[in-house]
Amino acid sequence: MPRPPKCRRVCAAPRRVEFVPAGPPCQEQPVILQLDEYEVIRLIDLEEMTQEECARQMDVARTTVTGIYDRARRKIALAIVEGRRLVIRGGNIQICSGEGRGCGKACCRHRTKKGMVSHENCGNL
Repeated sequence: MPRPPKCRRVCAAPRRVEFVPAGPPCQEQPVILQLDEYEVIRLIDLEEMTQEECARQMDVARTTVTGIYDRARRKIALAIVEGRRLVIRGGNIQICSGEGRGCGKACCRHRTKKGMVSHENCGNL
């Protein structure tokens, strides 16, 4: 029997959970980007973390981050190339409390004092 997947720590829900291309509506199914995939993209591409730093922040193995990052990039590319709707939702995640091991400089909770919006209890999940 396989081991159950470990919860991935996510800083906060995204500000927007759906992105729709301009132009005529696409009849294809939307591309679903899970919250852990969103978080990996945020940490590696926006916060410029290494995969090792990202793994520590999310409390998972670096190899797990590599797999999540590859899936996320493919999904984003599919949405852009095919002009499909991108929806962010789901995944085996735990929203970070802003405390404890691994909650580092890239956590949104630490940046609310610098003008970022905290998404705690925002209902975007």
